[in-house]
Amino acid sequence: MMPEFLQSIALLAWVRAILFIVAGFVIAKLASRLFRKLSDNKLSTHHQLLGSMLIFYLLFMLFFLSGLKELGFSMSVLLGAAGVLSVAVGFASQTSASNLISGLFLIAEKPFEVGDVLKLNEFSGEVISIDLLSIKLRTFDNVMIRVPNETLIKTTFVNMSRFPIRRVDLVIGIAYNEDIEIARTVLLEAALHHPRALVNPDPFCIVTMFNASSVDLQLSVWVVRAELKDAKSELLIACKKALDAAGIEIPFPHTSMYVGEHTKPFPIQMVEPAVVDKGPSGK
Repeated sequence: MMPEFLQSIALLAWVRAILFIVAGFVIAKLASRLFRKLSDNKLSTHHQLLGSMLIFYLLFMLFFLSGLKELGFSMSVLLGAAGVLSVAVGFASQTSASNLISGLFLIAEKPFEVGDVLKLNEFSGEVISIDLLSIKLRTFDNVMIRVPNETLIKTTFVNMSRFPIRRVDLVIGIAYNEDIEIARTVLLEAALHHPRALVNPDPFCIVTMFNASSVDLQLSVWVVRAELKDAKSELLIACKKALDAAGIEIPFPHTSMYVGEHTKPFPIQMVEPAVVDKGPSGK
């Protein structure tokens, strides 16, 4: 059996190791929170998250290695084992390494931040987390989507929140017998008097197409990004009311049949169905 004094020394080493690890976890947590608090108004949410994670893992790893050293583990052996393990893990996780490198490029380029709205392929959503391997989006129907960083590097995506203002494009059709210039003036007046429309840049209205049943006009209005959804709905309502007040028709699709200049309209006559007498038996 091990002598009593050796048992006490081993027990004391285990106690010191556990204290190192627990103290390291607590100190790393406090340092991470302190970093986020001090950088609240100086760094973006993206960089705050990455900085706090880096501080936590570095401090915790130092205390964890110190705890292992108290138990008698040789640091040179641990570093050598870590080197061999890192090579093996590198071969086994090439995809993760690619995502990690892509994440570093995204951090350096900074094409989006936490809170931005991204449109990627067939879905779009708000960025809620930016990690070293992936980002997480929350769609507008409250579904979380994880996108690997490598996919973002290779794919074209749209940042809907990059700039503070956005342009609303409304396509409105008027009848062919209406005056286009008067209709443009009415639509521009409706946009200029709308409280959500910006004066600079000023709105504009252009003719875009001669459609099958209408002349299509595009009314483009600049609004604040946060008011985009409400502004689009309210502007459509305001344009409809303004055109109705001016007596300008918004046509619905219809088809005209034309055979020739001298062709008369087709006569249509309603004929009641004949009643057949089946006799007393009804047969």
